[in-house]
Amino acid sequence: MATTAVLAAFGLPATAAAEYPEKPVEFVVPFPPGDLEDILTRMIADEFQATYGVPAAVVNKPGGGGGPFPGAAEVAGAAPDGYTIGSFVIDIPVVGPEVGIPSLNPNPFEPVGIFLTYPFVIAASKDAPYASIEELAAHAKDNDVALGHFGSFLIPTQVTFALAKKRGFDYASEAAFDALDCNTLASGDADVINTTLQLILPCLDQVTVLASIGSERIDLTPDTPTVGELEPELDVSLWNGLFVHKDTPADVREKIAAVAAKAMASEKAKKLSAETGASVYWLGADEAQARIENDTKTLGTVSGLIGN
Repeated sequence: MATTAVLAAFGLPATAAAEYPEKPVEFVVPFPPGDLEDILTRMIADEFQATYGVPAAVVNKPGGGGGPFPGAAEVAGAAPDGYTIGSFVIDIPVVGPEVGIPSLNPNPFEPVGIFLTYPFVIAASKDAPYASIEELAAHAKDNDVALGHFGSFLIPTQVTFALAKKRGFDYASEAAFDALDCNTLASGDADVINTTLQLILPCLDQVTVLASIGSERIDLTPDTPTVGELEPELDVSLWNGLFVHKDTPADVREKIAAVAAKAMASEKAKKLSAETGASVYWLGADEAQARIENDTKTLGTVSGLIGN
């Protein structure tokens, strides 16, 4: 204030604080390119660039067996200024503090908003000797079944483990993959996978979707029950949202949210939803936080079942 007063006294202009955004912005997706969170986050980045006139790009930082947590840790370590934005699955705020990465405990993030509910599924090859969760359970009691997933600490994986426990069996082996698609099943790398429907759409006629994870059936697989139908206490939705460090200024968050809401209301986003079975929308920060708290309670039940 003193400096500004001196400048004014001498008729000199004070230098205005730079208005966000004034330099390139990164949206960090901690998974490989190509899946729904990546495609939709690219739509948001494109809208950000068009709206604010600064470069905006998606940076993919998959963590292999570490799931999305290494990528989230990089976002946590960035300056809380809105120039590094996380595009995160539910696991980051709910499971992240428990995975042993210091920068994620306590949870350093707050939601800007949620924009996607995945059509996440448990699937097997069409020629597998089971075509339902009931048949899988019966088969697995006398035969080895290998499960492929994106990471053992991830919520879809834990829900899949919990469903097996409720149905009286365990997978003989399980392994994490960076990608879980048609080739994973065709090659025999896994007998059952939990993945997004988007990744197996090219071979959907060669795959049996045993269940979808969530409370509502997927439009593209209307005859497949949800995990919530099979076991109501495991009813949890799998979503993706934008997150920033909790010290990020409110006006910065508002600018990010405005762009994301506009992108998710676009015809392009609506078309993707129709083609993939994903739910695409914009849920603001307060509602997103309420959803996180509710899902955390449900996942306490899941943890109890699998002994975490």
